Amino acid sequence: MRRKLAACLVAVCGMLAALPARADWLQPVAPFTGNDTGGIIAYSLARQADARQLAVDHCASYGKVVKFLAVQPYPGGYISFACRWVPYGAADRPLHARY
Repeated sequence: MRRKLAACLVAVCGMLAALPARADWLQPVAPFTGNDTGGIIAYSLARQADARQLAVDHCASYGKVVKFLAVQPYPGGYISFACRWVPYGAADRPLHARY
């Protein structure tokens, strides 16, 4: 019984070792994603559209303002941003851009 269990364990470990070690094989990452705390914009999308306006509109939908954090300026890179509360002393909520 122990030999059979050991053989099964070796077979399972061998199958797992043969699988590709990729983090994104289940689902691709969207070019723009975020929530109420911030988000990321794919660099390829930022070259085609106005990344600043996308981030401002996203954060304004939560009643917050945008703060850009980092830029990875190469294909496959991202622009990251945070959504922060309106600073103290501001008279109004952030503006939502209209098209």
